[in-house]
Amino acid sequence: MHCMWCESNQAEEATKTGYWELPDGSRAIEIKEIPSVSCPDCGMEYQEESLIEEIEDQMMLIDTKPLPNSVTFKELMAVPRFLKKNYFKL
Repeated sequence: MHCMWCESNQAEEATKTGYWELPDGSRAIEIKEIPSVSCPDCGMEYQEESLIEEIEDQMMLIDTKPLPNSVTFKELMAVPRFLKKNYFKL
């Protein structure tokens, strides 16, 4: 796997925990087991931009009020959406 930071080919798939602020700004939640990239050469651990957009879209399209303070990535992505896609995205 290719590291977008140091361009090493030693990067590996990983799962990490992250924290996301809800779209309404009311609180942040912990998201566990997020598919991520980990690079042993530069030490960076990150999520790819497409995955971040996927999480952001999901947050915009679901009722976030009943979300617990901690959820796995799979649980978050399984929450039923109000709309099929984010029509507010430019």
